[in-house]
Amino acid sequence: MLRGVFVTGTDTGVGKTVVSAALLRRFGGLGRLRYWKPIQTGIEQDDDTAEVMRLAGEGGGSPAVGVRLLPDDAAASSWIVEGAGGALVPLNESEMMTDLMTRLALPVVVAARSGLGTINHTLLTIEALRRRGLRVAGVVMVGEPNDENRKAIVRYGGVEVLGEMPPIAPLTPEHLDAWAAAGLDAAGRLRELLA
Repeated sequence: MLRGVFVTGTDTGVGKTVVSAALLRRFGGLGRLRYWKPIQTGIEQDDDTAEVMRLAGEGGGSPAVGVRLLPDDAAASSWIVEGAGGALVPLNESEMMTDLMTRLALPVVVAARSGLGTINHTLLTIEALRRRGLRVAGVVMVGEPNDENRKAIVRYGGVEVLGEMPPIAPLTPEHLDAWAAAGLDAAGRLRELLA
């Protein structure tokens, strides 16, 4: 059985890659934590795996490029698996990203924007995940912190907001590490999933 979390988003470009790298920075010291993006489009413009490797740095885990999960390898590691687009993005003529999530059976971390429109997008994503029997491990809000939106997502979504990632400029491994150490899952709720 695979251990770890699946990082999805409320839409494309919401910050799944940076959230994945932040998880590696925050929990990479717990053991053999690896990153895998099984489906990636537009690699000529944006190579998410390369970006995670850049941001994760030496202490941030072990990204796995082009990995085929073999039983021994899968069991020996904990995984941060990053989806493409949002939860209901089609993978082919008959399957969506949620079908991949269901097969992997990992708890899901939702990357969501912090600003206008996020309540609806985030609650719809949470509902879609739960309707398919997927466990929502929490939400990471990306952008300028918005207390009212955070409270609404917690209240109506019945989820934990694991962190509010403000814009990080410049986006360096050191700056991401500083935020992850102080602002990502301070209560350590993900520790048991990633250790």
